Amino acid sequence: MSNTHPKLHNAMWPGLVGKGDEEGQEPTISLEKMLELTAGAEVNGQKFEGVDYFLFEPHTNPAASDDELKKIADLIASHNLVVGSLVAPVWPGTVGDSAMGSDEQQAKFLEAIQAACRIAKVFNEHGVRQYGVIRIDSAEFGVEKWREDAETNTARIADTFRKAANIAADHGERLAAEGEICWAGMHSWRDMLNLLEAVGMPETLGFQADLAHTYLYLLGYNAPEHALVSEGYSDEEFWSAYKQMTDQLRPWTIDFHVAQNDGQVHGAGSHDKTGKHCPADDPNGKLDIVKCSGYWLDGAEDRGIKHICWDGCMFPNEMLLRQDTWNTILETMINVREAHGA
Repeated sequence: MSNTHPKLHNAMWPGLVGKGDEEGQEPTISLEKMLELTAGAEVNGQKFEGVDYFLFEPHTNPAASDDELKKIADLIASHNLVVGSLVAPVWPGTVGDSAMGSDEQQAKFLEAIQAACRIAKVFNEHGVRQYGVIRIDSAEFGVEKWREDAETNTARIADTFRKAANIAADHGERLAAEGEICWAGMHSWRDMLNLLEAVGMPETLGFQADLAHTYLYLLGYNAPEHALVSEGYSDEEFWSAYKQMTDQLRPWTIDFHVAQNDGQVHGAGSHDKTGKHCPADDPNGKLDIVKCSGYWLDGAEDRGIKHICWDGCMFPNEMLLRQDTWNTILETMINVREAHGA
């Protein structure tokens, strides 16, 4: 009998992140179209069961009324999908600002957490959302400013995160900090662990692991001193390093993105260079997706993980708009669940 847990979700933000009307950018893809493509995917009778959702325009106005949010919930439910994890609009230019910044910037960051918790409450009471976390990061692009005084800057981010976690706890929510090489103080596996430990609230603030981003943790992009493998590594060296990294971060991991990476970085628009997401069947992909997922999903149920999500962030529109792209992704997700679910 096929496994039914964790539930299989698709991310909606690939239709937004890196998209826009600036030179070299592609147009955004509407929520309606992303939902249509997600609901249209099917492999041997299995479909996606939910979506993870970015709380910003043009998909969602963070200041939308409760009635407007309920209409969005109805739209998602009409596709036989539920909502899982939400992405708080913490970045400059959305609601928030740098978690490493001034008191004014910190206040904007915390305002974004309040907005996300309010929307989560509407979705929860509607019934379209019954599990998942709220995702955050430091909202500080690049690491050069952080390096000017790493200890002080990490302490500042930790202070912001603790205040954010207290807000989340008051709303019955948990926050997951996304490990990604472009976020100051979160740009290597060691710095990410240091930050989580500095916050020291594992019951409320944990880690979101993404296969594409954490692969670059191994290589030491943006933090060569923390590299665990060198170019030309052997299989034995890779799996030994992978175990070392996941043993440290897995206990903190409360949200998980399935993805592929070809060892390159990528950026678009205002989004700094970060882990390049590749198609699930990319011949240049460096990861055994199913095997790598097992390292993160060991004990996942005990940490409250009820779903996994595919992240195709910054895929070109031509790829995003093909239905067979999502069928291939869904098949990969099913394979992960069959190997590591229940």
